Amino acid sequence: MNVKSVSIRPARREDVPAIVAMLADDHLGRGRERIEDPLPAVYYRAFERVERDPNLALVVAESEGRVVGCLQLAVLAGISSQGGIRGLLEDVRVASDCRSRGIGEQLVQWAVTEAKARGCNLVELLTHQTRTDAQRFYKRLGFTASHVGMTVRF
Repeated sequence: MNVKSVSIRPARREDVPAIVAMLADDHLGRGRERIEDPLPAVYYRAFERVERDPNLALVVAESEGRVVGCLQLAVLAGISSQGGIRGLLEDVRVASDCRSRGIGEQLVQWAVTEAKARGCNLVELLTHQTRTDAQRFYKRLGFTASHVGMTVRF
């Protein structure tokens, strides 16, 4: 797709199928997400929870009426770092046919600016160890590999 201009806006309920499709569009996402028609109700309930939470921002990148990217910013208060507030980026995705056109960079720059405006003193993210292209992308934007992420699933 030839992307001419991109706008970043809050996600709407009708964007959920496009967001889930982007989340499922790789080897990791295919195992986690359910692409069905109709989309399972769990995704809409999750969207409603995110939409109600003032510490979360789910946004999409839109070009010519099509959702071509997304990300979620979580603003987390804490006691460490002298009560510092941090921004956590999650689910940064760009539609596979729109990659390498600056959309991901625009999304991340939006999130960093928004995090600063919300009083965050840092922005962090996790990326799966197999996503080497994503790691190069984030390093190019100024992120450094500073921690080891660990998870436990239930």
